[in-house]
Amino acid sequence: MLGIGTVSAFDLGFLSPKQEFKIATTTSLDDTGLLTALEEKFESEHSDVDVQFISAGTGKALEYGEKGDVDLVMVHSKAKEKEFIDAGYGTNRTIFAYNFFYLVGPKDDSAGINGSDVVAAFGKIADEGAKNPDKVKFVSRGDESGTHNRELKIWNETGLDYNSTISGQKWYLESGKGMGETLIMSNEKQAYTLSDSGTYLAFAGNTTLVPYITEGKDLMNVYSLIPINATKFPDTKSDIGQEWITFVTGAEGQGIIKDYGVDKYGKTLFTPYVGTSDPEV
Repeated sequence: MLGIGTVSAFDLGFLSPKQEFKIATTTSLDDTGLLTALEEKFESEHSDVDVQFISAGTGKALEYGEKGDVDLVMVHSKAKEKEFIDAGYGTNRTIFAYNFFYLVGPKDDSAGINGSDVVAAFGKIADEGAKNPDKVKFVSRGDESGTHNRELKIWNETGLDYNSTISGQKWYLESGKGMGETLIMSNEKQAYTLSDSGTYLAFAGNTTLVPYITEGKDLMNVYSLIPINATKFPDTKSDIGQEWITFVTGAEGQGIIKDYGVDKYGKTLFTPYVGTSDPEV
């Protein structure tokens, strides 16, 4: 029995544990450290919430959502996001930031892609890789991530048959890993790869890879928030999900995104943007 002046367990908060709020997210948002910055600010204003991130490629992140294992997803593959929402797993798509994919590679530019557009560059890599697979290589994520999906889209635009002339070839390697690890592998192999700009800049000090193509409509990389459908998964913490979306798309969250990376890399890793349609740049 508690006496006068005794502090109860309730007063200490032991009977009110933090609510776990789970987000499945693409590795690029995690590898850059942006999510940690957003999490720290959000939790400082929501002391009863414990934000937990599950980092994976977009395809895997959406699988977590399809199983109801998370409350929200933060991903970057528009076509897959639409399928996810149309199937009733997510309720809506809100864009919160964008950057660009970079085609990066060895300093000696073994395939001679400098000055090309990205589709022509992919074609040159395939051509030179077939001729000299020991010298010209490309490392793919190979993991159904947003970056991997964009890579496949660009290969398709070259007009080459991916299954017969690219996949399985000696010059074409698959990491099966996140973006940061794929960049490290590409550096070790002195190979080309497609990376989101944020992760490339965050890992630039750990590689000698050079960005050759960094702009263009084929390289725009849009990041979205999608809350899980609480009708399909009643345990989903949709109230906290809405608070997270309001925060990330509001002045505080957009301010963090705008400034993130400037002090360390001299430029922001992501451009803040709020909307349901892709930005026009």
